[in-house]
Amino acid sequence: MNKSNSQNTSETNWERIEKMTDNDIDTSDIPPLDDDFFANATLRMPKKKISVTLEIDQDIWEWFAAHGEQYQTKINTALKMYANETRKQQNS
Repeated sequence: MNKSNSQNTSETNWERIEKMTDNDIDTSDIPPLDDDFFANATLRMPKKKISVTLEIDQDIWEWFAAHGEQYQTKINTALKMYANETRKQQNS
C-alpha cells in the first residue's frame, strides 16, 4: 500500500449496504457454479497458525483491540500484507 492509497476515503454508502437484504443484491452477472466449475476446483485449506508471544507498543495493541473481537486476526492480516508487499518489492 502506498501513501496515496492509504489517504483515500471510501465513498461507499455503508449505511445503505448494511440495510440491504440478500434479495437486494444484484447477482445477475455471476455465472452459475456448474459441474465443470467443481470438476476443476482446487480445495485450498488455510495455513496452520502458530501461537506466539509478541511484544508490540501498547498504543498499537489498543488500536487493534478497540476495533473488535478479532483484533489478533487483524494484526495477522496487517503483518501478512506488509510481508507480501515487501516480498514483491524485493523480487522486482
